[in-house]
Amino acid sequence: MQPAHADVLPAPPMPVGWRLAVLRLEALLEKAVAYPAALLVFLEIVVLFVGVTMRYGFRSPIVWSDELASMLFIWLAMLGSVIALQRGEHMRMTALVSKASAEWRAVLDTLAIAAPLIFLLMIIHPGIDYAEDEMFITLPALDIPSTWRAAALPVGVSLMALVTLLKLVRLASLTRTAGVIAALGVMIGIGFAAEPWLRTLGNYNLLIFFVVLVAGAVLAGIPIAFSFGIATVGYLSLTTRVPLNVVVGRMDEGMSHLILLSVPLFVFLGLLIEMTGMARAMVNFLANLLGHVRGGLSYVLVGAMYLVSGISGSKAADMAAVTPVLFPEMIKRGAKPGDLVALLAATGAQTETIPPSLVLLTIGSVTGVSIAALFTGGLLPGVVLGIALCVLVRWRYRNEDLSGVTKASFSTIMKSLLVAAPAVALPFVIRGAVIEGVATATEVSTIGIIYSIAVGLLIYRKFEWDRIVPMLIDTAALSGAILLIIGAATGMAWSLTQSGFSQELARVMAGLPGGAVTFMIVSIIAFIILGSVLEGIPSIVLFGPLLFPIARSMGIHEVHYAMVVILAMGMGLFAPPFGVGYYCATAISGISPDEGMKPIVGYMLALLLGLILVAAVPWISIGFLP
Repeated sequence: MQPAHADVLPAPPMPVGWRLAVLRLEALLEKAVAYPAALLVFLEIVVLFVGVTMRYGFRSPIVWSDELASMLFIWLAMLGSVIALQRGEHMRMTALVSKASAEWRAVLDTLAIAAPLIFLLMIIHPGIDYAEDEMFITLPALDIPSTWRAAALPVGVSLMALVTLLKLVRLASLTRTAGVIAALGVMIGIGFAAEPWLRTLGNYNLLIFFVVLVAGAVLAGIPIAFSFGIATVGYLSLTTRVPLNVVVGRMDEGMSHLILLSVPLFVFLGLLIEMTGMARAMVNFLANLLGHVRGGLSYVLVGAMYLVSGISGSKAADMAAVTPVLFPEMIKRGAKPGDLVALLAATGAQTETIPPSLVLLTIGSVTGVSIAALFTGGLLPGVVLGIALCVLVRWRYRNEDLSGVTKASFSTIMKSLLVAAPAVALPFVIRGAVIEGVATATEVSTIGIIYSIAVGLLIYRKFEWDRIVPMLIDTAALSGAILLIIGAATGMAWSLTQSGFSQELARVMAGLPGGAVTFMIVSIIAFIILGSVLEGIPSIVLFGPLLFPIARSMGIHEVHYAMVVILAMGMGLFAPPFGVGYYCATAISGISPDEGMKPIVGYMLALLLGLILVAAVPWISIGFLP
């Protein structure tokens, strides 16, 4: 996964003069945003945990806790988006950009900065109008105007516009910048000149704006969230009379869903388990248990990713926790780097359904499917795909030389199990808290955080206090990047549904010959493609509300359909040449993407066979539902 604004644009190695002044202003602005964002993450943890404690422990619920958490959350989302923009961490497709010549790559990197600036400038005023309109709405529990929360959108958009402008000034060649802005101006002018003609095209505009324009923007390297936003604003401005403050309202709705409160908290939890040594303890136990069998450490990789995925909810955090522990030992035993990174990417796809996956949380938020049911249903499909990968591993390593490997003694295995027990228990603590009604799916992450802090301090005696603030800031940045995509995709999905596209899609999908079987096959193919282009979260936000009702009408259980869709998207996300998850795996492992291209084919075929089995046997997904 490449940075949105990679600092590869020509710029003096040592900024001087006005560039130095701009750099200092950027540093000042970064501190002014980062520390409040870190404080907001901390306050979210405190508010939600206190709410759980008062409700379950003292039987005295705090009526305003959810409302306060929701208000803080929208500010966290917007400030986190600003930090992600400052760091160049908004999700971006760079498969084609990286293959361009140096000159064209610099042009496209300039475009990746300039295009978002145009979108942001277009919605600043509508954002202010939206916040002013919210003045007439009172938050019932806090008894304050809703403007206090809605103001986060124009403030965040304005700060992002300022950050983008400063980056454009400091990083880009003035000549190149002028050329890119002129080209964008010409395109905007052509759009407004063609407005009367566009209004006569009806729903063909959906193809122009939401297929051609979005695909072009994404492939050109414009961050995904802003690609969605540009297409939505362009569509509404040039083909309808809908005011743009509606876009801001839909973005607010998409980012404010209560269940999404858990996103930053699970991201922070993933960072916390790595810092406290919990992830390393789990991996060491599995290495002692299986390290002496052929392909044993590959089995450990599969199992470790399964266990860690049940904690962090973030694929990047999962891979970062496992790779430094396992890869050096596996390479020392003769494993090929290309096979390692291929298996790492495949396990990323395999564990997409393991709770508390962010994709599971997103599906629950946009489709209304029970989060508890998704958490329960996601465990066994991951096991099925893991078995499929292990079968292939067994075949590939059938001739591995183990003459230099010593089998761990029973006492060593038991000692490592004893050490790992508190870490291994964490996924079960999280799941048990939801099932037993101690906390909601939104709140349960705070229990995991408090548990991890206690384990780190009292058991592993490893807790680096000086890393807490940077971890809170990292949490805000990653959460902001994720939530801005959700917000922009919600606005885009609203435009699609208002155009009547959803009804037309429903009619076509429902009319496919073969009924539910054909619908499932088409869904698998479609979401593999979508996963490779859009990643899981935006794909779900855009198409989940449209396709899940169709699945229900055909008699497909919504949890079963969710598992199939998530696994299909996971395959697309981690399959080269377009899957950005694959490149994230190569970046974390430090292995060239070229080395994994050939070995990953076999792993993807194994995943596909496992996916077909999950799709064909609903019990795998719903057999343990109450």
